[in-house]
Order: sequence, then C-alpha cells, then structure tokens
Amino acid sequence: MVPLSFVVRERVQETLDTWTLTLEPLDGDSPSIGPGQFVMVYAFGIGEVPISVSGPPDRQGPVLLTVRAVGAVTEAICATAPGGVLGLRGPFGTTWPISLSHGADVVVVAGGIGLAPLRPVVLHALEHRQEFGELVVLYGARTPRDLLFLAQLEEWGVDVTVDAAEIGWHGKVGVVPKLIPGAVFDPARAVAFVCGPEIMMQYTLEALRDRGLTPDRIHVSLERNMRCGLGHCGHCQLGPTLICRDGPVYSYETARPWLEVREL
Repeated sequence: MVPLSFVVRERVQETLDTWTLTLEPLDGDSPSIGPGQFVMVYAFGIGEVPISVSGPPDRQGPVLLTVRAVGAVTEAICATAPGGVLGLRGPFGTTWPISLSHGADVVVVAGGIGLAPLRPVVLHALEHRQEFGELVVLYGARTPRDLLFLAQLEEWGVDVTVDAAEIGWHGKVGVVPKLIPGAVFDPARAVAFVCGPEIMMQYTLEALRDRGLTPDRIHVSLERNMRCGLGHCGHCQLGPTLICRDGPVYSYETARPWLEVREL
C-alpha cells in the first residue's frame, strides 16, 4: 500500500490534454509490468489514480504512462516536469494474453486513450513478428487533434478514423467499429484486443462477432473507479467481479453478461 518514489525523466505532450511520462525509480529497479496491467500513480498531497502502462511489456526499465488530464489528480500528474517525483504502487491486474496467441492473426481495436494500454500489445507483436499472422491495428479518435502516438501510427500501418474531420484532414471519418468489416484478417484464427469508451467497445464487439470471432477469442479492458488496486475497497465492483483484482483485462466470454446489463 505504500507508494514507491519515481522520478519523471521525460514528459512528452501527445495531444492538448494528454502526456506520456517516462519514470524511473529513485531506489532499486523498475518492476516488470505485463501488457495491460496498471499502476496506482500518486501525486503527493493530491491523490492517486490507476493508470495503465503504455511502454514495452515484460521487461525491467523505465515505466511509460500515457495520461489524460481530466481531474485534479491527473492534471497534477501531467503537469509534473522532468525531475519531479510521483508515487507508484503495483503493478496490478491481469494482462492481455498476447503470449498465448502465437500463430494467430492479432486484431487491435482502440478508441481514444484506449490505445495507450494496447500499445504494449502492438510493440510485442512487432518485436516478435514471426510468431503471429496478420497484425491489424484499428484506431479511432474524436478529432485528428486527439490522435495519440502520431509518429508511430504511420510506422505501425494503423487504419485510422476520426468522428469529426477538421481542415486539412484527408483520412477516414466515422466510428472505429466501421473499420472492422474491411479489415484483413482470418476470423477463424484471429484474436482481438479491444479498449476504449464502453459504448465504442459495445459496437466493436458486435462487429467482431459479425465477422465470425467467438467471444473466447475477444479480450477487453474494462474501467471502473479503482481506489485500492487490491480488491479491498469495492469501488470497482462490476457485477460479481472486482476489476482491480480480476481485471482489467477479461475475455469477452467472461465479461459479456455484465456488459449487456445497462445499469452496470
């Protein structure tokens, strides 16, 4: 429960309200963090929030966090300049089962800030390219100004769409689930990883099922109000599960009954 002190080594602005921070421990080694896991990040004197790790998975080294400033705590985290110190607890939670997907086509579908926790999946698949079939990355954001990791989107060959175009935008316009019918992958051997706003994930899951993916081959990352990271406080309860303890990554086969109940 006691946060360890990490110093901010680099701070890169991704969009108007989103930054990627590179952190290193003041003492000892960085933890090895699996793809999809999160850490509780503490802005001293203000509070802490759960943030999924956006750096390369399963290795010791700097911790990369991509954070959107949407409240007092995240605003303080994003405003921490190089040399500043933040507290980290973790890692917590389940991981994307990318290491169990060898030989499969990998389909990554992200909306908005949801690309950050999926970035480790893409990095792993690219680093071990020979172990997978097709790698398809579909990404949507509200506007071109809200797109994350701009330099890497082109490098990865991402199929990008935005909800609303702006002057100078020549790419696709529309919601990200609309990209799925035209994506090149074999549904019989594909594994999908999905993260984004819940309504976007609902339509994405429906589109993936229409393409022939079974629920056990679709994985989602869910978000609720996580406070402790240990399953003690109950703030992140979703039906019979506690997301900080049992998630945030679930197979759609497991999460489907809860996601289809509107009140949850």
